[in-house]
Amino acid sequence: MNKLIHATKNGVVNFMRDEEGAQVVEYALIIAVVSIALVIALSQIAAGSGPFSDFITRVTDCLTTSTCV
Repeated sequence: MNKLIHATKNGVVNFMRDEEGAQVVEYALIIAVVSIALVIALSQIAAGSGPFSDFITRVTDCLTTSTCV
């Protein structure tokens, strides 16, 4: 029984020390921040009218509503 408790304790400690998955989360956060900055920058560029503005409007509608045209 002591071996089982000891093995479980070691497993939990090793799991808490493992940082391999942290890199994936960090990369995902970086991609999210860059994507948000890109959308904001492109929406400012597309403030006028034209095909680029229409594209931004379609993407925004697709992301904010349930219908994509």
